[in-house]
Amino acid sequence: MIAAVIPIALTLFAIGVLLNLYRLAKGPDITDRILALDTLMINSIALIVLADIQMQLGIIFEAALLIALMGFVGTVAMTKYLLRGDVIE
Repeated sequence: MIAAVIPIALTLFAIGVLLNLYRLAKGPDITDRILALDTLMINSIALIVLADIQMQLGIIFEAALLIALMGFVGTVAMTKYLLRGDVIE
C-alpha cells in the first residue's frame, strides 16, 4: 500500500516545488518571495523524507532536520531584516 502512495506523493510534492519556484521568481512583493522560499523549504524536506522512506535507508532524516532548522533560521532572519533593517540587534 505505501509502495503505491509514495511515488504519487513524490510527484505531487515535485509539482509543488515547481510552483514555489515560479512564485519565488515572479512574486509581486518581497513578502511573497519570502513565503515562497519558506514553503519551498518545507516541500523539499518532504521530498527528502519521502525519498528516504522509499529507499528504506533511514539515515537521511538528520539531513532533513538540518535543512528544516536552516530554513527556519533563514526565514526569521529575512523577516527581521525587512521589519527592522538589520538582523543582529
